[in-house]
Amino acid sequence: MVFAPIPLLTVTVEEQQDGTPDIHVHSGGQGVWQARVLVALGVDTVLCGTFGGESGPIARQLIESEGITVHPVVRQGRNGTYVHDRRGGSRSTVAETPGDPLTRHDLDDLYSVALAEGLKADTSILSGPADPSLVSPETYRRLTNDLRANGGKIVVDLCGDLLRACLQGGVDLLKISHEEVIADGRADDDDPEQLVAAMRALRDEGADTVLVSRADNPALALIGDEILQVPLPRMEVVEPRGAGDSMTAGITAALARGTDPKEAVRFAAAAGALNVTRHGLGTVHEEAVRELARRIELEPYRPGTS
Repeated sequence: MVFAPIPLLTVTVEEQQDGTPDIHVHSGGQGVWQARVLVALGVDTVLCGTFGGESGPIARQLIESEGITVHPVVRQGRNGTYVHDRRGGSRSTVAETPGDPLTRHDLDDLYSVALAEGLKADTSILSGPADPSLVSPETYRRLTNDLRANGGKIVVDLCGDLLRACLQGGVDLLKISHEEVIADGRADDDDPEQLVAAMRALRDEGADTVLVSRADNPALALIGDEILQVPLPRMEVVEPRGAGDSMTAGITAALARGTDPKEAVRFAAAAGALNVTRHGLGTVHEEAVRELARRIELEPYRPGTS
């Protein structure tokens, strides 16, 4: 189950070879991108989210067209939307809105459907909205607590108040970027020693396993009491966004199949690396991920290494 409170409608303008605009309309947002990768990796996936306004029904239809099962909560408030222009070679924002806040009634309904689907699933991902202030952190705390208390596995890719709420309920795996660790005040900079200390603190707060992505540097994984470096395969970057979401989905797919945690981390690193080779966000090829994962060797972290 993927908890995606407020999916987005995305419009991206690119340029065809003859110079005419090439306009793409898709569903998006962190949870949608993660669900897309899970489906690409052969995992049956249910997405729980709210849909309303003019953008919501369109986003829902687009999500369903990708083979993702949607358990919707229909509401009056609008879903988020963005319009991006890539014709200059880089992505520029034309217009964007994160959507409307969820009301108490919206939250109650969303919690109920997410709890029901999460109890049916082996593993659940809790993703965030485009603007964290749109969803109450208490919803995340309740959901993690109730799903884990009934045998569910929880994966989160969050920071700030939403992460703190999830840690109160407890999570099986936390994926977080080094920028988010710093922004949350858990480290002063990207020094590995500070990141390792933050990872151990996060485990003490409620995360059983912690995976920290570090842009182009090797990721760091805390599995049990062991800190591992995860070398990232070098790929020519077409679209840098979305690698973290693909990494989260990759490790979730592996864990849902009962894969050993170290093997799951290798699979996650491969999924994240391959995402940057494609234009679409949250798009990977399963066989390529498996082949690349075989080439990744985890290394014990040693203080003083970068």
